[in-house]
Formats: sequence, structure tokens, C-alpha cells
Amino acid sequence: MKPAARRKARKLAVQAIYSWQLSDNSMSDIEAQFLTDNDTSKIDVDYFLALVRGVAGQVKSLDDALFPFLDRPLAELDHVERAVLRLAVFELRERLDVPYKVAINEAIELAKSFGADESHRFVNGVLDKAIDSLRPTRK
Repeated sequence: MKPAARRKARKLAVQAIYSWQLSDNSMSDIEAQFLTDNDTSKIDVDYFLALVRGVAGQVKSLDDALFPFLDRPLAELDHVERAVLRLAVFELRERLDVPYKVAINEAIELAKSFGADESHRFVNGVLDKAIDSLRPTRK
């Protein structure tokens, strides 16, 4: 699939993760809703599913990986920042087919799109500090 299809998958995934964080709904229900409510013809649906299922399935270990690099408790993060960081950490740790610079840049762009004014700077700072532990090979 084209990079644009993956970018759209990430954008939809961060929205689904955000929704999952705020609701008591299962990720499978949220997946179904997002895939029904959105035109998926230009989205890498398999990648979207891998991201949301990966984040939901590994949320505790993703949060544990983030913890040392945060300046405040995870619960105090904005919900958008938390969703973006969880997605980025999953991608950096588990999707070695994605260059680390792409994963970080995409996270920054998602924070710019959905977050508060300075969210992208916060996300960039956290990922910059965390990259060596998340992707030691830097590929």
C-alpha cells in the first residue's frame, strides 16, 4: 500500500484509540464502528487493525515503556497525547518495517492535527528521549 494509505490508517487509528480510552467499549466494537462509518477505500485497513489491536492488546507494556520519559503521570496526559504516544510506541517497538523517523514524524503530525497547540512539541520530546530504548537499532 501507498504511504498515504498508511498515514490515513494512523489517523483513523489514533481516533479509534482516543475513543477506546474514553469509552467502556471494546476495541472490536470501536473497530467495527470506525470501519463502518468511514470510507476505507484509501485506507490501509490491515494496518489500521494492526495498530488498534496492537495498542489495545499491549496497552500496559506500552504505558510502562513510556513512563520513564514522561514529566507527569500518564493519567494526567491529554487524551490525544496519550493516544498518539501509545500508537507511536507500538509502531516503534513492533513495526520494524516502519523507519523510526517516519513513525516519529507521523506521531508529531497526528499531535498537530488532533492535539492542543503544543502537543506536537511534547510528543516529539518524549519520543526523542525514548527512541534509544524503543528502537535500539535506529532503523
